[in-house]
Amino acid sequence: MFKSKNEGNIVYKCTVRLLDVLDCDVLECEFQPNHKGKFLLDYVCEQLDITEKDYFGLRYVDSTKQRHWLDLAKNIIKQVKDVDPVLFSLRVKFYPADPLRLTGNGKLMLYQQLKRDLIHGRLYCSAGEAAALGALIVQEELGDYDAECHVGEYVSSIRFSLRQTDTLERKVMELHQKREPGQEIRLVQDEFMQLARGLETYGVDPHPVKDHRGTQLYLGINFSGISTFAVGRRAQHFRWPEIHKLNYEGKMFIAHLSYIDSNREQKKHTIGFKCPTGAACRYVWRCAIEQMLFFTLPNSQHASVVSGGGFFSWGTKFRYSGRTEREILSEALRQQQQLANNSSPSKRKANSVPATPSSPQGDLAEIRYSSLPRSTMSEPLGGCSDHLSSAYCTDTTLPLLETVSEESRKHSNMDVNSDLLSDYYYRDSFDHSSSESGLTLTESRLGIQRQFSTSDQSAPVAAATLPHATNHAVTSAHLIQQQNATNTAKSAKKFSLIQAFVPSFIFVVLVLVLSTIFIIESDSEMFVQLKNWPEMVCLRYEYYQPLKDFLIKKIGSVF
Repeated sequence: MFKSKNEGNIVYKCTVRLLDVLDCDVLECEFQPNHKGKFLLDYVCEQLDITEKDYFGLRYVDSTKQRHWLDLAKNIIKQVKDVDPVLFSLRVKFYPADPLRLTGNGKLMLYQQLKRDLIHGRLYCSAGEAAALGALIVQEELGDYDAECHVGEYVSSIRFSLRQTDTLERKVMELHQKREPGQEIRLVQDEFMQLARGLETYGVDPHPVKDHRGTQLYLGINFSGISTFAVGRRAQHFRWPEIHKLNYEGKMFIAHLSYIDSNREQKKHTIGFKCPTGAACRYVWRCAIEQMLFFTLPNSQHASVVSGGGFFSWGTKFRYSGRTEREILSEALRQQQQLANNSSPSKRKANSVPATPSSPQGDLAEIRYSSLPRSTMSEPLGGCSDHLSSAYCTDTTLPLLETVSEESRKHSNMDVNSDLLSDYYYRDSFDHSSSESGLTLTESRLGIQRQFSTSDQSAPVAAATLPHATNHAVTSAHLIQQQNATNTAKSAKKFSLIQAFVPSFIFVVLVLVLSTIFIIESDSEMFVQLKNWPEMVCLRYEYYQPLKDFLIKKIGSVF
């Protein structure tokens, strides 16, 4: 990391590797200590003329060789303080369900990313699919087949697969020679992305994990949900609507599922995967949270702070920053509506009903929203799914967009304020009844004294007034005594609750600890299923067993 002082400001320099397959294209950037991750991503996307920057991210590797995505809401220097030199890689972070939704250089960068995925083995496919994708890469780089120019093993100099054998190269040349000539490069790239979109490993960055049996698996997270892969094939797939909550405990990544079985009954299930390290587990958890929120939330305002980590591990809090996919689609739809309105003034709506995302004028198919999978189409643009609203959404409904005049809005505000004021004054008079009673008592006594000090002609009037004033004073004194007694009882009750809380808490913790030890040490078949829970397995092998061995060793050394 290089630092240079210029006019009293510290400037940090970093390198950003672009999506070139050979990692030859780099971009030198500078940032200051107060700059956040969004500043650097915006700068890179601006230099590359990428408009759909929400689908991209910057990734780096820390000193422990653990990968991280640059957090857009945090300071850059705080995230890479242990990294030297500072090196970022521009990558596609959120693969869209329809690759053709992106435009311009954004779609070109997605094509480059998919080529990288195929060459590095992340886009796993069969031999026939690899040959078809390789033929499209050759068509894009060399153009139409020319018998005079393309002789011999002319595709051997082009990388298009991780395991590029002679058999695969011959198959690629055969398919390249059969292609129809005259096809534009843009159409070739679109065909490549459409073919890649149909693969199970599209948009998947494999994370090595192990299941409860110790079997080596790879965890993949994309727009549709979470999948597990074994020997290059997808073994399990959990859709986002089926995932109720995501958490981690130590090295264990845990997913809480809620789904409907074949008998149409609601079922709940918890599944866990063990990651190589605790840092890798936190990285997997954060990737899963970001993917789920980006593809399921209606907008980023519904994103609440998500907490990860259990009682026996360092907790992590994460708040999603940036736009969601539905916000991007709504913005694209709104721009298309504006263009349509400007091009055809006769089809505009009345001025009293402005065009909004809740009253679309165009067709959603124009922005290819209809090609979204069921997981992203299960809810409209205005609400959260049932499974996500409880754990990750702060609101479950969105207010409808209405056209309200300024006068009616003022009248409604006045009515609401009057109701609030009347309710406030009612509660205020009720809460301060004791002070008002004391004030009445004082005033009544002063009135009695003033009446006795008047002339003798007013004595009958004073004598007649005295019994009424005395009765009012006695009643007020009685109310004060009752109020004081009530306050004393409340304070005594509060004090007794505080006294009872501490021993109750200690008792509950002690019972839980003893019950956990009993379940772990018991050999009864009654607790077999409970002992196989991911949380219990993690607790036993990560904390209980090391602590038990340590205590046995210490006690043995003493005796």
